Amino acid sequence: MFTLVDCNNFYASCERVFNPNLQGKPVAILSNNDGCVISRSDEAKALGLPMGAPIFKWESFCKANNVTVLSSNYPLYGDMSNRVMSILKQFSPDIEVYSIDESFLEFKGFDNYDLEIYGQQIKKRILKWTGIPTCVGIAPTKALSKVANKIARKFPVQTKGVYVIDSEEKRIKALKWLKIEDVWGVGRQLSKRLKAKGCHTAYDFTKLDDDWVKRNFSVVEARLKRDLQGIATLKLDEAVDQKKMIATTRSFDFSYSDSSYIKERIATFAVVCAEKLRKQGSSCHVIIVMLKSDKHKTELSQHRASTSVNLSYPTDSSLVISNCAVSAVMSIFKKGIKYKKAGVIVTGLVPTDNHQLHLFDTENPKHKPLMQSIDAINAKYKGAAIKIANQDLKQTWKMRQDRLSPRYTTNINDIIVVK
Repeated sequence: MFTLVDCNNFYASCERVFNPNLQGKPVAILSNNDGCVISRSDEAKALGLPMGAPIFKWESFCKANNVTVLSSNYPLYGDMSNRVMSILKQFSPDIEVYSIDESFLEFKGFDNYDLEIYGQQIKKRILKWTGIPTCVGIAPTKALSKVANKIARKFPVQTKGVYVIDSEEKRIKALKWLKIEDVWGVGRQLSKRLKAKGCHTAYDFTKLDDDWVKRNFSVVEARLKRDLQGIATLKLDEAVDQKKMIATTRSFDFSYSDSSYIKERIATFAVVCAEKLRKQGSSCHVIIVMLKSDKHKTELSQHRASTSVNLSYPTDSSLVISNCAVSAVMSIFKKGIKYKKAGVIVTGLVPTDNHQLHLFDTENPKHKPLMQSIDAINAKYKGAAIKIANQDLKQTWKMRQDRLSPRYTTNINDIIVVK
């Protein structure tokens, strides 16, 4: 049996843990630079505040309805997510962390367990130890556990937040209830094609001819169909494959035409890419830099460009990658243009400890022990304690976060004081 544990309105729930005054009240969390709504409490949803709503258009609505609007507090959410996932590992050794707020568990050898009671234990322990409410869906396959979780979330009173699909009758009833556009892995375009075929529910999808599905879609949809039929086809993704490319892209808090600001941002993005390379034991051959103006401000001059740097030897050095990225961005930078977004991508990845050497050109041997020392110090002090000279010494990301809550669990200065 598979279980999907999903945290309810995770970002909003994290804020409520440390600010109980928000309990039972509408809460909305904004995206980077306080752009649009990316998480809502049930109370905010009931008011009609849509997901993705640009806050500048909905500001008066939120004030009129007493909706508490907060900036994204990613250090807090990441830490609370780690706590939830650590608790889940106590219930099964077979776990796949699917996203920041949900995980799949596989129950092997749990034949004599009452899985509904076991699911309630999971839910109660997470709530007691972290304050985060969850819903639990249990079924014979991953896809069906997603369906079970939706039922638990949709009918909290009847299910008490836990629903088990453990019979053919329950499976068919659940699939007939679930709309095709709400099936895990079925996007907007795919749902249109399926509806054109007369397929309006998940149950309709499972009744399609296998050969027709393989001819008209891909092996992914064929596997999903079998999973929904109760045939365990999708397995836990326990091993994380190394990335073939690493990207760090961000929108700025405002539009900037200052070259020194652009260079500093690119340097910081490049350092982050280099840190990710070292973390997965890779080095890169190619550095790509991109720069974009604000396409929404049509009255201003527009410019979008990217360029790449091919290295003669692979590297994971923050110094090399940063210097190359800064030089690259200045080759595409145009005076007078107000830029809103920039990014650095490193690709052509090879294992750091096993790659082809260059006969005449090689990296400074002092870089490797230097990077190791910097990584160790930054890991010890939980942040960018050491930066290179062309980075901003005060902060890593410059985002508009006018409504940011304290970092209760990751900053000693923000810890709650009990009086």
